[in-house]
Amino acid sequence: MEVRQTPTVDEVSQSRHRGLVGALVYMFERLMPDPFVLSIGLTAVVILLSLFFAPNSNFDHIVTSWYKGAFAILAFALQMILILATGFAIADAPLVQRALRALASRVQTPTKAALLVFPVVSIAAWINWGLGLVVGALLAREIAKRVKVDFAWLVAGSYSAWSVCNSGLSSSIALSQASHGNALNLVEKATGHVIPLSETIFAPFVLVPTIAVVALMMFIFIRMHPASAEITQFSEAEVVPDNDPHARASNTNSFASRMERSPIGTLFLLAMGLGYLGVQWRSKEFELDINTTILIFLLVGLALQKTPIAYADAIRRAARQTGSMLLQYPMYGGIMGIMSGTGLASVIAKTFVAVATPTTLALWSYLSSLIITLLIPSAGGHWAVQGPFVLPAALSIHAPVARTAMGVAMAENVSNMLQPFWAVPVVAIAGIRIQRVMGYTAVTFIVTLIVYAVALWLVP
Repeated sequence: MEVRQTPTVDEVSQSRHRGLVGALVYMFERLMPDPFVLSIGLTAVVILLSLFFAPNSNFDHIVTSWYKGAFAILAFALQMILILATGFAIADAPLVQRALRALASRVQTPTKAALLVFPVVSIAAWINWGLGLVVGALLAREIAKRVKVDFAWLVAGSYSAWSVCNSGLSSSIALSQASHGNALNLVEKATGHVIPLSETIFAPFVLVPTIAVVALMMFIFIRMHPASAEITQFSEAEVVPDNDPHARASNTNSFASRMERSPIGTLFLLAMGLGYLGVQWRSKEFELDINTTILIFLLVGLALQKTPIAYADAIRRAARQTGSMLLQYPMYGGIMGIMSGTGLASVIAKTFVAVATPTTLALWSYLSSLIITLLIPSAGGHWAVQGPFVLPAALSIHAPVARTAMGVAMAENVSNMLQPFWAVPVVAIAGIRIQRVMGYTAVTFIVTLIVYAVALWLVP
């Protein structure tokens, strides 16, 4: 007679976790197309919504707004690509690579992988979102080379840890409201005052959920790791070899080769960049914005790579990871143009604001932001669309302005877990299909949705 052993509570719990995540992974793999195809579908959906609900929805206005938005975003697109490329060059430097390998060498189990990835990536992302993206993807690859771990789970964990970036020092919404004269400082334009970072990213209602999300998702990801038989490991064979046909042999002693390997070019650029930062600092006009961030990343990367040719090679490797972004940004710029040009964004935002009170406006701002973020994934562009409606509402009903603004930023953290816009460079660097990763980050979306909402509601 066969004796059937009763499963333990822990085994049942793990089975349920695997079943939930397995179903989400299956759903995303079967239903979610390539991000470029998805952006085309989202464009069509926005056009239909505009035709039914927007005040300026005639054909001429829609196509004109789409065209203007697609090309208006090109400067921002290049800025974002440069942030990723310069961040990649830092993470690609031998010193940083040795540090990542040293950290990865300490990992023997999936649990230890999560315990390492979440704090390291979240700190990097809190400092700068571009650095967090690159460090997360490369650290995941280094760990996966050494440990039997599900690679999609690991990449999804690093992306989930990165999600706190809009609550950190590189939050475009917080930085713009703290920057005098910034084009997106809508608070200063309306009130004549700026909002210091002490009232936004360093305020308890932002810091508390940021720390809680990292700790909670680290624990949840440990519990979500697939069973040994279901693991899909990292494969070196899937990584494109670095065969640059234009690369010059490093052992040649020609004049060109000596110039490439000389640190003189690096020192010249460092002098120029540091000189500019010094002038700005001395004149008290220094502002940590996108361009300054790119410059700092460039200078740090040059210093770490040491020679011009080493830095150029690192950027060439980074360029292979940014190709898909060249298609993504114009498509979302077109969506942004339609949303703002037809008035659809204002219709969505005003619908939520109409039912708000001084106590609940931040929460309604957060909820409306969740929807708009799925269509406008750029925090800066998003604030340009939603800020002009939630900010006057906050001033008119005397609601907390800083909390209302950060409600928009915190929703960016949440919706990014379902919006593939920022996941594209992560999966490109890691070398994995985005659909498997999004199955896991859907869980992050659900959890962080609740955590940030509770913080906006209850944390002072």
